Amino acid sequence: MTDISQRTLGDLVTANPSRARILERHGLDHCCGGRRTLKEACAAAGLDEQAVQADLGASEVDPADWVELDPSALARHIVDTHHRYLHEELPLLDALAEKVLTAHERRHPELAGVRKLVAAIRTEVEPHLMKEERVLFPAIDALARGQREFGFGSVANPIHMMGIEHDRAGQLLAELRAVTYGYEIPADACASYRSLYGRLAQLEADMHEHIHKENNVLFPAAMELAST
Repeated sequence: MTDISQRTLGDLVTANPSRARILERHGLDHCCGGRRTLKEACAAAGLDEQAVQADLGASEVDPADWVELDPSALARHIVDTHHRYLHEELPLLDALAEKVLTAHERRHPELAGVRKLVAAIRTEVEPHLMKEERVLFPAIDALARGQREFGFGSVANPIHMMGIEHDRAGQLLAELRAVTYGYEIPADACASYRSLYGRLAQLEADMHEHIHKENNVLFPAAMELAST
């Protein structure tokens, strides 16, 4: 395949979202770490870059439709797809993590850490979603219609804050993956335990895709609009 070593992880996934799963399988963060080149990311992780490139080349499919959306439409897509999922799933995961902890804590003390991290993610993410839905995304829509100044000043201000919060969410997800040993399900896990770990893995994948769309596509497009 064409040498892609100097392309950023964010650009690679934007051009072809199916690459996200391959990068994640190699432990490469394409959302919060999306500004690193493939070469830089592989070097930092101690990975064989040629092997990663070969894996990426073996899994190429057509890009998703969202890549072609304008900023306003992309913001709506994010709300309809990722925000809706999180609004529905986070309370359910919170309750499920408590249930599994109560049933299995004696044999699996690590579940206390899982429970704490799920609660922390919910506490961080739910207000974040509301700020995007009520402040940033309406501002992006207004940008597309020609507005350039807002009560909070430049749109760069909430974008900067959302980026900081994305980094925090990414850190919590990384801690969750570590405490669950990569969502490895123990032999004595009940159905609820299995469901929890499977859904946490899905949460991680969805939030990585969600943050990628914002950090590496929507926010740069909004900043470009603001500069015109």
